Amino acid sequence: MDIFLLQQQPSGGGGFGNFQFIFLGLMILVFWLFFIRPQAKRAKSQKKFIEDLQKGDKVITLAGIHGTVNKINEDGTINLEISPGSYIKMEKASISMEMTNNLKKAAATGTK
Repeated sequence: MDIFLLQQQPSGGGGFGNFQFIFLGLMILVFWLFFIRPQAKRAKSQKKFIEDLQKGDKVITLAGIHGTVNKINEDGTINLEISPGSYIKMEKASISMEMTNNLKKAAATGTK
């Protein structure tokens, strides 16, 4: 009876382990392609947009405030003219690239 207990069990499933590693690698690749890469591209274009701001640009903030860039300060802020003679100091990062680009497209086509 002890002979049956000492016999080795057949080792199967070696191919399944390799499949798991391939599947994990594919999942990481898909995650990178659809989530990490587009977010990095968006962040890079937002940074370029902020760096390219100039005096006189019409912008919209993340809070929805429309205004014109009056002055770009050295400390990473801008003075935004929201109505003639009314200025607010805001962080450059608070300018919405998407809404500002939509504003520029609407102005180019002549619609509001």
